[in-house]
Amino acid sequence: MTLSLIFSMIIASLAAILLYTLIGFVPGTDETSVLMPVTLALVLAGTPPMVVLAFFMAAIVTLNLMNAIPTALVGLPGGVMSTPMIEHALFLKEKGLAATSIKKMATGSLLGTLVAVPTSLLLGNLLAPLAENIKSYSAWLFILGAIFLALIGKNKILALLSMVPLALLFQGLRSVYWDLGVVPQEKNITISFFLGITIGPLIISLLQLLNKKMNQDRPRYAIREVVVSTVSEKENLFHPLQTLTKKEGLHALVASLIANFLFVLSPVGLTILLGEASSKQAKEPIERAELAVTTMSALSHATYLSGVIIPLIALGIPLSPVAVGPANALFNAPPVFTLEHNLHHILTTQQFVVAILIGTVLASIVTYYIAMRYAAKITVFVLQKIPHEAILGIFVAFILLLAVMDGGLLNIFGVLLVGIVCGTLNQLGVNYGVQFMILYAAPELLKLLVF
Repeated sequence: MTLSLIFSMIIASLAAILLYTLIGFVPGTDETSVLMPVTLALVLAGTPPMVVLAFFMAAIVTLNLMNAIPTALVGLPGGVMSTPMIEHALFLKEKGLAATSIKKMATGSLLGTLVAVPTSLLLGNLLAPLAENIKSYSAWLFILGAIFLALIGKNKILALLSMVPLALLFQGLRSVYWDLGVVPQEKNITISFFLGITIGPLIISLLQLLNKKMNQDRPRYAIREVVVSTVSEKENLFHPLQTLTKKEGLHALVASLIANFLFVLSPVGLTILLGEASSKQAKEPIERAELAVTTMSALSHATYLSGVIIPLIALGIPLSPVAVGPANALFNAPPVFTLEHNLHHILTTQQFVVAILIGTVLASIVTYYIAMRYAAKITVFVLQKIPHEAILGIFVAFILLLAVMDGGLLNIFGVLLVGIVCGTLNQLGVNYGVQFMILYAAPELLKLLVF
C-alpha cells in the first residue's frame, strides 16, 4: 500500500463529500439513483478498488446526514432514509428547535458510524469461514428476503403476488436478448434492470405528464413559501458529547448495534421499527421527537454501513438490500467486477479496513462540521440555485447511457418496461427491496414453479 494510493483515497473521499453534500441537500433525491450510477462509473473507468471503496463509504456517510438537513430545516425529506424522521423533525421545527434537531441528527450519525464500522468488520470476518455454505443458499436467502420485505411492506398481498410476475419479466427480457443475439448467452443483464427499478417512480411521474386528463385533474396550489430555519452562531460546532442526553446516546448506540446483526433487512424498515420503538421510551412530546431523530439518524448510518461492509468482507455477493441496491456496483459491474471476482476477492482484510476507515472517518468529521456550521446557508443555496429536475435529468440520462452499454439500443426499451412495471408497483405499495431481491432470485424462483 503506497502513499500515492492513500492520497488517492483521501482525494476520492473529499470528492464524494463535496458531491453528495450538494446532492444531499436537494429534496426528493433517491439514495440508490444518485449513489449507484456514480459508483458504477468509477468502477468501469478502472479506478483502483480501494479508491472506489473509500469513495463509496464517504458518499453514504455524507448523503445520509445531508439528506436529513432539509427535513429539519424546511420539512422536505432529502431521500428515502430521511423520510421516517420527517414527522418528528417537523414537530421540532414548529417548536423552534430546528437547530437542536440538526445537532442531534449530526451527533446521532457519528454514533451510528462509530458503532457500525468496527461491529461490521468483526461480523464480516466471523462470517467469512461460513461464506461457501451461505452462498450455496443465496438464491433461497434472496427469495426469503423478498417474502420478508413483502410482509413488512405497505401492500403485503400485492407484494407477494407480484413476485412471480416480476421474475417472469426480468428473466423473459434476458431470454429475448439472448435469442436475438443482443448479448451473449453467458452475460446475465442485471445492472440496467436494477437501474430501471430505481427510476421506476420517476418514469411513471413523467409519463403521467403526457396524459392530458390527468394533468387537468391535478390539484393546483399557490406558490409555496419555504421558510428555512436559521442556526445561530452560538450553536455552531456544539460539542458532540454535550449535545445528547444519556438516554439519547444509549438508545442510538444500542439500536445501531442491533441493526448490524439484521443487515439483511430493509434499512428503512429497521430505521422505522427501532427508531419508533426508542421514541416510545420518552414521555414528553419534545423529548420523544428528539429521541426519535437521534436514534433514526444513527440507524440510517448503521444499517447502510453494515449492509455494505458485511456482505463485502464475508460473502462477495450482494446479500442485503443495500448491497443489492446502492452498493451493487461493488459486487457486480461487468466486465470489471462479477459475482465471482469483485472487491471481496481482490482486497485483503487490511485493505478493507484502511479504505473503510479513510472514507468513513473523513466523511464523519467533515459532514459534522458542515451540518453544524453551514446547514442553513447550503439549504438556501440549493433550493434557489439547483433545480431538482436538473439533478434527476442528469441521472436519468446516465441510466439510459448505461442501458445502451449493457444491452444495446433495444435495452433502453427494456429498461423503460422495467421502470413502468416496477414504478407502478412501487406506487401501489410494493417496495424497492422486494423488487431488487426478485431481480436476483428470478432464475431460481421460476425453476421452483417448473414441474
